[in-house]
Amino acid sequence: MSDYRAPVKDMRFVINELAELEKIAGLPGYEEATPDMVEAVLEGAAQLASEVIAPTNAIGDEQGARVENGQVIVPPEFHTAYKQYVEDGWPGIGFNPEFGGQGLPALMAVAVEEMLQSANLAWSLCPMLTHGAIHALESHGSDALKAIYLEKMIAGEWTGTMNLTEPQAGSDLSVVRSSAVPDGDAWKVSGQKIFITWGDHDITENVIHLVLARTPDAPAGVKGLSLFIVPKFLVNEDSSLGERNTVTTVSLEHKLGIHGSPTCVLDFENATGYLIGAEGDGLACMFTMMNSARLGVGLEGVSVAERSYQHALAYALERVQGRAPGHDGNVAIVEHPDVRRMLLTMKAEVEAMRAVAYVANGHLDQAERNEDAEQQAFHKARVDLLTPIVKGWITERAQELTSLGLQVHGGMGYVEESGAAQYMRDARILTIYEGTTGIQAGDLIGRKVLRDKGLTLQKLLDEINAVAGSLDGELADIATALAMAVEDAKASLTWLLEHHASDPTIPGGVSYHFLMLLGTLCGGWQMARSAKVAREKLTGGDADTDFYNAKILSAKFYVEQTLPKVAAHSRSVKSGSATMMAFTLDQLRGE
Repeated sequence: MSDYRAPVKDMRFVINELAELEKIAGLPGYEEATPDMVEAVLEGAAQLASEVIAPTNAIGDEQGARVENGQVIVPPEFHTAYKQYVEDGWPGIGFNPEFGGQGLPALMAVAVEEMLQSANLAWSLCPMLTHGAIHALESHGSDALKAIYLEKMIAGEWTGTMNLTEPQAGSDLSVVRSSAVPDGDAWKVSGQKIFITWGDHDITENVIHLVLARTPDAPAGVKGLSLFIVPKFLVNEDSSLGERNTVTTVSLEHKLGIHGSPTCVLDFENATGYLIGAEGDGLACMFTMMNSARLGVGLEGVSVAERSYQHALAYALERVQGRAPGHDGNVAIVEHPDVRRMLLTMKAEVEAMRAVAYVANGHLDQAERNEDAEQQAFHKARVDLLTPIVKGWITERAQELTSLGLQVHGGMGYVEESGAAQYMRDARILTIYEGTTGIQAGDLIGRKVLRDKGLTLQKLLDEINAVAGSLDGELADIATALAMAVEDAKASLTWLLEHHASDPTIPGGVSYHFLMLLGTLCGGWQMARSAKVAREKLTGGDADTDFYNAKILSAKFYVEQTLPKVAAHSRSVKSGSATMMAFTLDQLRGE
């Protein structure tokens, strides 16, 4: 057993009340997504996560992965946990029943994914990358490729990877050099890829790589990129495995955290691959996987912060140190006001982050299944807007929250034996991979705001304002704070629309603060909605008074301690980029 306890009650609340499960269940194909089904899924996943996967977390951190004779080896405990995960049918929960999936909404799958990530972030990266590869293959693969690969991947028998980065091509994929040349019905793929998460391992019998490469006579830049499926082992016509493909694990990266996740350097030497989509559409195809991964990485921020909070809370309840107002003698440190501040910052922000992430996935379900074209377009635009916020804001907050988790432990937090440091180390990658925070901020401000002159964002701000206007009585302070934050957001948007064309450095210079402003505001939006639902439940006589009173207190704490940051970010946005760009390189060097 481990110290991880899945926050099932809050997950259930968010799914049913904030992400509005009832509306999702009304979509074609999602009729089975009932509250009873949610309860069964949450309870089953909680048991798997806490009893089977969570005990492997420290083991993976301590042992890591290694390469022996070209084969990546991971701890045996990872094998046992993965076998149970597959046998219980969890890999296919959100995928197409035509290929063996259970066909449940993303909203339900995301809760399972959160538990797996909290239990062992490094381990969970293997199924997460596989899910992204499945989405890309479902969306862009030929019927023949789907027939060969999807069932095995959805069942968890084979896993998937995403191969973009090269030594000279990090965020700038226009300089990718990997090549692919025709070879009958197949292609021969050559090149080296780096930072490939779970690029090789010994848990499953095959690993399916999705690889960006350049075809002969392809134009320069990203328009010359195509996407290929390159299996570790070739697949025979009867679906049995054939000979080993010419894909070699050169080395593993030595990382700050997620030690149990093998991050590989892979060499492709005339490896047999198959084209996904059309030539030159590789980046568009890969973005299906990348957008899925970005929502998944944002969720990882929720997950690791939740685990860090639970770890810190357990320590604060047990550690006796010093005196506190209103108590005789020495007390557990949870009674000290500043420790309360840290713990409640973690608790309230994790609840806000979870709600934003789940609501985004609810919009994703609507975008994919709603039969009304206008509604489908609305939900797609909302997903597009929320994706960089989920990925960028949540993972940035995870940095501070896991740091607070360590701080609660005091000196013991800096000692690896306490376990607190691992969450901070693991969380540090989240703002980097699948697009750094700067890339998310640039995507938000450029593609999602300026491109439509802020219309999609304005709809969201109006919706948040309506929530503020619906609160009164004991929630009046929340309403006032939320309405003020919306005005700050509107002022920032107006300033951006009026000034961005006058200076090309403005969008990039203010994008981080704009992202953090909107993320903090979206968190406040969901916390206000939570408080409103909680008050309705209490008024209606719901017996779980402690839970709903705590939801109201969490919302009040968030608007008092976190939401004021919206005003600070707004001031930074409206300061523009002139000062930062005024520094010469010599001045930056201090010369």
